[in-house]
Amino acid sequence: PLRYISKLRELVKHEAEKNKSQWKTMGPAKVAVPSPKDFLQKRSKEPKLAPKKKEQDGKRLLPLLPPRTYHPVVHIKKNFINKNAVAVITREPKKPRHFCVDTRQGDKYLLEPSGLFPKYIKKRNYGVLPKYVTRRNEEMKREEEEYQASVLEQLKKKAMKTLSEEERTNILKALKRNWEEINHEYQRLPVLTDTRYKRMHKEELELKLKQLEHDIAAIEKHKSIYIADV
Repeated sequence: PLRYISKLRELVKHEAEKNKSQWKTMGPAKVAVPSPKDFLQKRSKEPKLAPKKKEQDGKRLLPLLPPRTYHPVVHIKKNFINKNAVAVITREPKKPRHFCVDTRQGDKYLLEPSGLFPKYIKKRNYGVLPKYVTRRNEEMKREEEEYQASVLEQLKKKAMKTLSEEERTNILKALKRNWEEINHEYQRLPVLTDTRYKRMHKEELELKLKQLEHDIAAIEKHKSIYIADV
């Protein structure tokens, strides 16, 4: 029998060639082969200098050098000997360097970097009180003023006030009334104190009466009474 040939054969070939890309199938990419006449020559890859510019219209690009016999005209004349002599005469004399000798053999060293020379007195801020000390003194002074103000305020709060005549009279009446009540209770005690409780109660009333009598006498004796706020 005859071999089967598909009707879509040409279409499949066309799509395969259309979707084909270099180096993704078999074989290298198709590039142009160099010509045998364009072979690599010696010194062909070295950088080449630009061609020299030729003179145009008889004009030179660079001026001509002067001849050897040419001497420029110098109008200014300086006497360097006199100039140097004046500079040496007017120059400030060199200050002598101070040395310190500390051995019998005469070994000496510079005095200034040794620490024996008082360089600190030449400072601009020598003898000036540092800023942090001034700031600290101001803070201490402010704290002292605040402390003194608080102490005065506490003293004002704790200052004694005078008792008015009306308050003095009311206190005196209240003390006398209290003394009468305790005295009435004391008069009602039994004559015979044969128990410990009776003796203790009697002594307690006597102490209260004595204290009230002392307070009443003190208030009646002193017209002006001062009270401290504790």
